[in-house]
Amino acid sequence: MLSQFNTSTGYQVSQKQGSLFGRIDMVAVGLYLALVVIGIVSIISASYDPEMENIFSLSHNYMKQIIWAGIALVFAVVILLIDRRYIHMFSYPLYVIGILSLIAVLIFGVKVNGAKAWFEFGSVRMQPVEFVKIATALMVARVMSDFSFNINRVRDLFKVAMVILIPLIIIVLQNDTGSGLVLCSFLFVFIREGLTKYIYFPLIFSVLLFIASFIFTPEAIFITLLILFTIYSLLKSGDVVGHVRFLAVVSLVTLLLVIFTPLSGYAALMIVCGIAAVVLGAVAIKLRAMVLLWPIIMFVYAMLFVPTCDVLFSKLQPHQQDRILTFVGVKSDPQGIDYNVNQSLIAIGSGGAFGKGYLKGTQTTYGYLPEKHTDFIFCTPGEEGGFLGASVVVILYIALILRLMRMGERIKEPFGRVYCYSVAAILLFHVWVNIGMTIGLMPVMGIPLPLMSYGGSSLLASTILIMIAIRLDASTEDESVYMG
Repeated sequence: MLSQFNTSTGYQVSQKQGSLFGRIDMVAVGLYLALVVIGIVSIISASYDPEMENIFSLSHNYMKQIIWAGIALVFAVVILLIDRRYIHMFSYPLYVIGILSLIAVLIFGVKVNGAKAWFEFGSVRMQPVEFVKIATALMVARVMSDFSFNINRVRDLFKVAMVILIPLIIIVLQNDTGSGLVLCSFLFVFIREGLTKYIYFPLIFSVLLFIASFIFTPEAIFITLLILFTIYSLLKSGDVVGHVRFLAVVSLVTLLLVIFTPLSGYAALMIVCGIAAVVLGAVAIKLRAMVLLWPIIMFVYAMLFVPTCDVLFSKLQPHQQDRILTFVGVKSDPQGIDYNVNQSLIAIGSGGAFGKGYLKGTQTTYGYLPEKHTDFIFCTPGEEGGFLGASVVVILYIALILRLMRMGERIKEPFGRVYCYSVAAILLFHVWVNIGMTIGLMPVMGIPLPLMSYGGSSLLASTILIMIAIRLDASTEDESVYMG
């Protein structure tokens, strides 16, 4: 075994003899290839026309996807041959290039489905945001692998949050909110790295409140929270008398809220919430029941946040508002915004247990299902392969995501661990949202299914994203790398 210290990077490196390709996680590679092949086969079926003359014409979507798959494999081999230290070294410049590309497409890009997020070169379109996900994952890993980094220190948390917020804001300005939401998946990485619950729980709580605000009235939400937080307080402390007083005060505040808000609007609500914060906090301190402060803060925050959901909702595009309203069941439009999801449910449901057979899907073959080779590609194995075919696809994705997480745990140094978990989080978000929207469990966001949906940008970016993780994992077998 050879050992050396690299003074330029600050890493200590121990090297073993052996072939690089002999150390690659072939299970992960096999899962990747299986999903790519299933994707191509599904695109062939979704694009199939019995009357087509030249099946090998480059005008067909499946032929274009095969070419992109070949290009992606070339990139995969190149990445696996790169020294892993270069991946760490070029994290900063790649991130800067990614941000500049987002700004450039915002100025010079073309609109597709209402989002100005594409470069167009003749007949070829490229979506920079797909590659910005890679650059952001690398940058997050670089920042969080700093020797002095602490996820719960305000300065460090702000630093890594800005790495995510900068591209997120630009992507939202492109009117590509769905792609921007993918970056929110990094919260999973932060939790893995030890982010305190006092930071991530309010974020999750806010999302749930946002959804609930479209289904229930503010009064119903506040009363429900009152009951839940009271039960929480009772479980955390045995001071029954104190909790009765607490319940009485909160009930009074809620009653005031219900009475005055409809009369005076949000201004009265702000006043009531301010009084509630002071009174409830004073009660908790006087009773020396600090456990009450947490539900008090969350309750007052809910009273402040729920009314602002209308303002946040009004900032969304009309089609985005319709998707949210139909998702939560407030609005129904079977021939409009609901059409894609309804046809998707028909396609998957008609597949039964074992499917209709390859090239025999009626919904996909006869064009009833829009976007059948892109956002709704999962319907093809669902209809033609039935529950069994759909389950195989889901299992392959789960296995790949778990494999990436295992790589992260196997890599000893923080850069590789954080990056692998970032890749797993991005893939999990994509798969969860895409498959969820095809079966009516998530609103339609226009997020592709990685490795399977038609599109060169998505396939190439997903390949690079995964192969970098595999390359970093392969380094654990020949290079023990840690910050010096």
